[in-house]
Amino acid sequence: MATVGLCRGRRYLAWAVAAAARWGPGRAMSQEQGEPPSEDAKNRKTRRFPRIYTRTGDKGFSSTFTGERRAKDDKIFDALGTVDELSSAIGLSADFGSEKGHAFVEELHKVQCMLQDAGANVATPVSSARESHLKRTPFSEDPVLELEAWIDRYSAQLPPLSAFILPSGGKSSSALHFSRAICRRAERCVVPLVKTGEADENVAKYLNRLSDFLFVLARYAAMKEGKEEKIYRKLE
Repeated sequence: MATVGLCRGRRYLAWAVAAAARWGPGRAMSQEQGEPPSEDAKNRKTRRFPRIYTRTGDKGFSSTFTGERRAKDDKIFDALGTVDELSSAIGLSADFGSEKGHAFVEELHKVQCMLQDAGANVATPVSSARESHLKRTPFSEDPVLELEAWIDRYSAQLPPLSAFILPSGGKSSSALHFSRAICRRAERCVVPLVKTGEADENVAKYLNRLSDFLFVLARYAAMKEGKEEKIYRKLE
């Protein structure tokens, strides 16, 4: 799938950068092309791949994309962690949707890729960024407009909304509602960064529109699967 390939391409790019830094570009390329490792490489197994752990955050600090060290409870990392949580929830929603054969799974995968870009922008605080950093992590309004087109397309297929809907409607729908709730929290984390000029306002716009898209998609999934949506009723 094209969108999944796009995400994998970005992950490979990150791996290639790390590999080139650790082994040198020639060695990183030869390993990817499938050439057999040298005897020297076999004897140094610990240097074959970059380690997942670095120990650099053991004292409660981490680095932004600009290289700035900040405490892990900084607003930047709070926003990044929540966006990552959102992407994980959307991944779960996509798996449930895939089991039911929903075509919108492709769009959810694309959303996950866009969230990676949104996170890159958040991880590049303007206050410590150089021009070279900002050129690599922009976030335009185009993804926002794309979400609006998707919302309009799915909304046109739904019955009018006449009551407050509780998160329900089967596994696909409920998972999308759960993702929507996390999306709202991610938006609340990003808005303060936008207010202080640290992140692009289009990131906050994207999250705002994404929560609407997830709500519409949850209703659409329930309708397509013939599941009942629970309606709010005031209890006496």
